[in-house]
Amino acid sequence: MEKIELVAEKRKVSGKQTRHVRTEGKLPAVVYGHGVESQSLELPAREFERVYKLAGGNKIVALKVGEGRAKNVLIHDVQLGAVRGEVLHADFYVVKMDELLKAEVPLHFIGESNAVFQGEGSLLKAVELVEVECLPGDIPELFEVDIAVLDDFEKTITLADLKLPAGVKLMEEDLTMLVAKVEPPRSDEEMAELDEAVEGGVPESAQEEAPVVVSEENEGDKDRRDKK
Repeated sequence: MEKIELVAEKRKVSGKQTRHVRTEGKLPAVVYGHGVESQSLELPAREFERVYKLAGGNKIVALKVGEGRAKNVLIHDVQLGAVRGEVLHADFYVVKMDELLKAEVPLHFIGESNAVFQGEGSLLKAVELVEVECLPGDIPELFEVDIAVLDDFEKTITLADLKLPAGVKLMEEDLTMLVAKVEPPRSDEEMAELDEAVEGGVPESAQEEAPVVVSEENEGDKDRRDKK
């Protein structure tokens, strides 16, 4: 497996002053975890984005701060901007490679379901993330879920159907929990009932005459009508 490396420097500013770090093309970050004190960092924003695409939150990154030794970390949390979605801040969590930890792993749905494409059903994804426990180096990047087995409306995929690598344990104890199924299309009678419910649910206030909006152009006409 290719080693993913990242270099950072100690950050001397905090709080509102971190905005100056971002204007210089750098990303404010923090590292904490086993055997280290919490430390404020800064690193090139573009380099972090490249590494984040490779590692996500499930792959080990060798983080080197200044001239110190590289530490094995996970990208634990990433704060994004509300408007543009740019990365604003990142957390790195130092791990011990021989100590179990918990992590969330996404489900990746593959294949085609005949119940969807021929039966015109709707695929229901009840679970898209699962929590596992394993060693840091064994964290799966994702779990593939093949929906081809859902060839009728009676079939289901549960947690018990997930293929777990050796050394990886699901934290959810109820393995009968639904992961995915295909719901049949609604009948004409059900659609008619839904239409009736929507029509009957329109509030009376919405059916009242719309208020007159007075603009500068028609304000004079309104004044003349009021005088009559």
